[in-house]
Amino acid sequence: MSRSLDSITDAAYERRRGEISALSAGLPPEASVPVVEYTDWEHDVWRTVRAELAGRHRTCAAAEYLDSVEQLAVPVDHVPQLRDVSSRLASISGFRFRAAPALVPFPEFCGGLAKSVFHSTQYLRHPRSPFYTEEPDLLHDVVGHGGVLTSKRFARLYRLAGEAAVRVRRAESVQFISKVFWFTLECGVVRERGMHKAYGATLVSSCGELDQFRAAEFRPLDIKGLVDIGYDISTYQPILFEVSSMDQLEDTAGTFWNECDDDSIAALLRSGPSRSG
Repeated sequence: MSRSLDSITDAAYERRRGEISALSAGLPPEASVPVVEYTDWEHDVWRTVRAELAGRHRTCAAAEYLDSVEQLAVPVDHVPQLRDVSSRLASISGFRFRAAPALVPFPEFCGGLAKSVFHSTQYLRHPRSPFYTEEPDLLHDVVGHGGVLTSKRFARLYRLAGEAAVRVRRAESVQFISKVFWFTLECGVVRERGMHKAYGATLVSSCGELDQFRAAEFRPLDIKGLVDIGYDISTYQPILFEVSSMDQLEDTAGTFWNECDDDSIAALLRSGPSRSG
C-alpha cells in the first residue's frame, strides 16, 4: 500500500467518510444508489485488501462462497460503484443494494432483507487499518454479504432472517434472531474435507478475521446452544459455530427463521441452553 496513506489523519478520514455518508442520508427507499467519486487512496485500500483476501480465500473460504463471489465478478483493481454491483446482483438472485449513510438498526436492516434489499454503506475503512475493521464498510458489505447473495440458497436464508425479524414483536425475539444471524450469516463456518472453512460475511471480508478464526473454539450449530452465548462485534470471536454442510445450515437456521415467533422464542429462552454441545 502507498506510504502516502500514512499521511491521512483521523480528521481527514472522518471528513471524507462524512462526505460519502451525506450522499445517501435522507434518500427515499426507492432512490437510485448515489455515485461516489472515489479518491486514489480509496482505490488503493480496495486493491490492497482484495489482493490479500484472494490468497486467504483459496485456503480459508467455503466452496459455495467462492462459487458465489465469482458470479458477482466484483472488480479487484478499483472501488466499484455500488449501483453497478446492485444491478448485477439483482439480475442473478433478485437481491439489490440500497445505500445507507451508516449502520442501520437491525429491525430496519431486516425489513430490507425481507424485501430482498441489503442496506450497504459506501465508504471504506480507515487506510491505517485495512485488514480489520470493527464496523461494516463497503468492502464488508459487497465482498462479504454480496459475495454470497448470488447463491439462491443464501438469498433465501437472508430473506427468511428478515421475515422473521419483521414477524416478531418483542425486543428479546429480535435480539435472538440477530444472534442467530451473527453466528451464521456473519460468522458462520462449515467443515469441508475435515477443514474449517468460512462463509460468514464478517469472516470472508476481513484478512484479520481469516487469520484468526481457526483459533476459536468450534461448537456444532444448535439454535438452543446459542441461548447463553454472548458476543462482541468489535473483536475476534472466541467461539464459532460450525455446520457439516450448507444443507445443515438451511435445516437449522433456515427452519428456525421460517418457523419462529414470539412464543417459540420465549419458550426457547426460558428452557436454557442445550447441554448437547
